[in-house]
Amino acid sequence: MSTTRVGPRLRDQVLHDAGGRCGYCRLREEITGTPLEIEHIVPEARGGPTRRANLWAVCRYCNLLKSDRVEALDPETGALTPLFNPRAERWSDHFSWIDGGLRIQGTTPTGRATVEALALNRALLVRARMYWISAGWHPPAEPGA
Repeated sequence: MSTTRVGPRLRDQVLHDAGGRCGYCRLREEITGTPLEIEHIVPEARGGPTRRANLWAVCRYCNLLKSDRVEALDPETGALTPLFNPRAERWSDHFSWIDGGLRIQGTTPTGRATVEALALNRALLVRARMYWISAGWHPPAEPGA
């Protein structure tokens, strides 16, 4: 958990940078009615600064699961792998939507490790995506994809 307060101006900048979506599961706060949180990509506990270049918007659940981690095991190789960095990397370079948008598939070691570590296909989220798909709200178009 962050110990440094992120002011409203910086928060608005980071939310704008993130396109109003969780950097990991791609959830939009308008769909859930739950505000996104601002996370430290490199956690403060690991020396990460509270600066725009190290901050991103994430949903509460992804933030809790990421915690102070910066790496996790790739379930395919068993190798310790960096987690996805939404500030520096394109989502579509590491992930794709499968099953008509119900699930996220990691397409690289980083993607696979992030899907597992952050439970990006948790049952409740997959069920919610089913409703979002039927409403035409999901899957989101990925910029630059």
